[in-house]
Amino acid sequence: MPLKEAAYRPYMLTLLAVILASNGVDRLALSLLLQEIKVDLALSDTQLGLMSGIAFAIFYSLMGIPIARWADKGNRVTIITVTTALWSVAVGLCALAGNFVQLLLIRVGVAVGEAGCIPPAHSLIADHFSRTERPRALSRYMLGGPLSAVFGYLLAGWLNELYGWRLTFLIVGIPGLLLAIVAWFTLREPRRQGMLNAREQASKEWPDAQESSPSLREVFVTLWTIPTFRHLMFSFAAVSFFSYGIGKWKPAFFIRSFGMETGELGAWFTLIYGVGGLLGIYLGGALASRFAARNERLQLKMMALTYAAFAVVSTAMYLVSNVYVAFALMAIATIGGNSVAGPVFATIQTLVPPRMRAMSIALLYLFANLVGLGLGPLGVGMLSDAIAPWAGTESLRYVLLVLSPGYLWGAWHLWRASTTVVRDMEVTYEREMTSSDSAQVEASSNAPRRIPGETVSSSI
Repeated sequence: MPLKEAAYRPYMLTLLAVILASNGVDRLALSLLLQEIKVDLALSDTQLGLMSGIAFAIFYSLMGIPIARWADKGNRVTIITVTTALWSVAVGLCALAGNFVQLLLIRVGVAVGEAGCIPPAHSLIADHFSRTERPRALSRYMLGGPLSAVFGYLLAGWLNELYGWRLTFLIVGIPGLLLAIVAWFTLREPRRQGMLNAREQASKEWPDAQESSPSLREVFVTLWTIPTFRHLMFSFAAVSFFSYGIGKWKPAFFIRSFGMETGELGAWFTLIYGVGGLLGIYLGGALASRFAARNERLQLKMMALTYAAFAVVSTAMYLVSNVYVAFALMAIATIGGNSVAGPVFATIQTLVPPRMRAMSIALLYLFANLVGLGLGPLGVGMLSDAIAPWAGTESLRYVLLVLSPGYLWGAWHLWRASTTVVRDMEVTYEREMTSSDSAQVEASSNAPRRIPGETVSSSI
């Protein structure tokens, strides 16, 4: 018997979070296994950066656009199921790679599959949770990120020591296939049921929440003309460049600079990214929903300050010579950095029209991944190779030290977004009212005008 809405919503969040964790396990495991792959296939840091960075990011980012278009008007459960199965099979195939080209092509297949995870999930969650609930709901969904650290670092670290990197990839790919089956049989697509969601929230939150799909040009123009969205996109891209570039090479840094083994390192990364990440994301969503509900301006200002502190602590990590002090600083930075995720994505889902929710996330990841995931690991790898002749095994330390203050760039854009978010919500809402047909305008004439800090409907 299908679950009632009260029980279904937490179940849906949990399952989507676990699928997100499966999505992230592969990339975290890859970062931990880069050194082993380098030795086995005789690759350079530049090749590793290319394979884990730009080659993956191009397909991951570009495929996100057509998938998100499909998600904004099609069956999101089908999208999540098919793409989960696809990336799981491709991850397992990494075990068969015999050279750089083969591994590169397989990673492209992984990228295509993983592109279908986040945009449909965000859209689905936004349909089931109101504006007030979204920071907490999306934070709980984003818990899948640090949850992936538990499996990606701990299991990959020990599996690599016991069985090698090839069998590790094969084992990592299996859970995704099982999750795809569970999603297919248990998740619901509200559109297929002839309803937007249990509370009919979108029809109250926006006057033209309907099945008509805007053109791709209309989506691009609409989103680009929202200053807050632009600042959030630039912030996400800047932070992604430094976080992907630095994060992908952190395991190699600890291996080279402190002589750690993958098993021990995986346990530490599990504790820091797993527990610290879970704590940070949960606190970010809970605090935003409790103390700044329906106050996106305050949420963005606090996130900007958090990222500024994150930049300082992250930089300090590469100045210390004691590995345990470095881990402590890394834990503090992880908690703070992860607290931003839920409120940022909740703001976006409230800011844009429902018809463009999946596309807004896809565009966000398009620029962030092309710049961050694409250029970050590659840039670090190239810089490391460039200074290796005089820096030796400490080349990564110097590169990561120089890049860490870059998080301040993302903080600046978040602060700028806080100055425009209220006005942009007003403008976007009024634009939607104007563009709706006369019958719809009349039907929504009793809906109050959105003003700073208030909802459109008391049920939202």
